[in-house]
Amino acid sequence: MEKKNQETRFKIANREALIGCGLAVINFIWWFGFAYGLGSKPPEEYTYIMGFPAWIFFSMIVGTLLMFVLVFIVVKFMLTDISLEDDEDEVRDE
Repeated sequence: MEKKNQETRFKIANREALIGCGLAVINFIWWFGFAYGLGSKPPEEYTYIMGFPAWIFFSMIVGTLLMFVLVFIVVKFMLTDISLEDDEDEVRDE
């Protein structure tokens, strides 16, 4: 029975690690796309938003806010709260 619990915890941990890696990839693609997409023009042709070049505004400022929202959603709805304690240790302590 304990082995099954441990396998379940490892499956959950692996799934959540993949979700975290997915978030990192989304963040990189967002940043790279805007930084090199909008930032590849000569500086004289930049457009500005709130005093920032558009590529900085979208890649860094909007990207950071987007990642805050995505991480919040993932933590709230996709991650599972599991005990990291072994069942044997709990039995020994009692």
